[in-house]
Amino acid sequence: MVVTEEMHVPSWDLYELSIPCTVFGKPQPDLAEPWYDLRLCGTGEPGQGPGTPANGTTGLSLHTRYGLADLAGADTVIVPSVPDACVDEGRPLPPELITALRHAYDSGARMVSLCTGAFALAEAGILDGRRATAHWLHTAQLAARYPKMEVDDSVLYVDDGDVLTSAGLTAGLDLCLHLVRRDLGAHVANQLARRMVVPAHRPGGQAQFIDQPMPATDDRGLAPVLDWARERLDEPLTVEDLARQAAMSPRTLYRRLQAATGATPLQWLLNQRIRRAQSLLESTDLPVSRIGELSGLGTANNLRHHFLKQVGVSPSDYRRAFPLA
Repeated sequence: MVVTEEMHVPSWDLYELSIPCTVFGKPQPDLAEPWYDLRLCGTGEPGQGPGTPANGTTGLSLHTRYGLADLAGADTVIVPSVPDACVDEGRPLPPELITALRHAYDSGARMVSLCTGAFALAEAGILDGRRATAHWLHTAQLAARYPKMEVDDSVLYVDDGDVLTSAGLTAGLDLCLHLVRRDLGAHVANQLARRMVVPAHRPGGQAQFIDQPMPATDDRGLAPVLDWARERLDEPLTVEDLARQAAMSPRTLYRRLQAATGATPLQWLLNQRIRRAQSLLESTDLPVSRIGELSGLGTANNLRHHFLKQVGVSPSDYRRAFPLA
């Protein structure tokens, strides 16, 4: 596993770092023997001792005898994350890291990234022509920076054979358990998940967790009609109703709304109704049939159909992921 930041790990990156250590680093002789041989390979000098993190933040300084040269002999290489500055500010990744990743891949290693680690695989050209994912907060940046790859922000992880990528945080655990399932079988993965007190497989993808803020728009003339529609989502609204309220033709409304939000009027209405249903599922114990009525999606069956298609899980599974206090 690669440890970036010159072996200084900011506190907020410890979660992704600890997941592979927990899954692969602790021997489980009663489940499989031999288990994995996990080695942490720093981007700094091997044997580098503790010190002050380079970015001035509180974190962890690692002391490891393995460096990037040790990636060459690995069967699997995991990149759990890259520094925030490389994602948000476009700071270049260490060229020696990119070279080492490419060499490991060309030598036949299985390549794995968790969360922002996908930026390192993409920079090495390993994701060119492939479908991959990362934390939904960063997928737009990933797609814009590396147009040769296909970014899917709706899934927890992508298994593309010899290259696997996951979304952020706990989705990294989903992928690591998936690797155990591939390597050692479902029984071993299920038993390991029990020991970690986590589900062996979670339903749906990260679409259910994506925050959908209102899209930025400079068409202020649309704001009143959009607010008007949100207050009436439980009513049977049509494009003609919105156009009449906005005092414009349906064609003009269609053009301006799509330019402002990226969605057609009917798509926009459906998205708003799904968001209303999500909010009600998170904050109330109302039956699904009533939530269908209040969100304007109609019957419980109609709500389930659209919700599963848009969010990736059923309303019941979504509610279980956001239990009331």
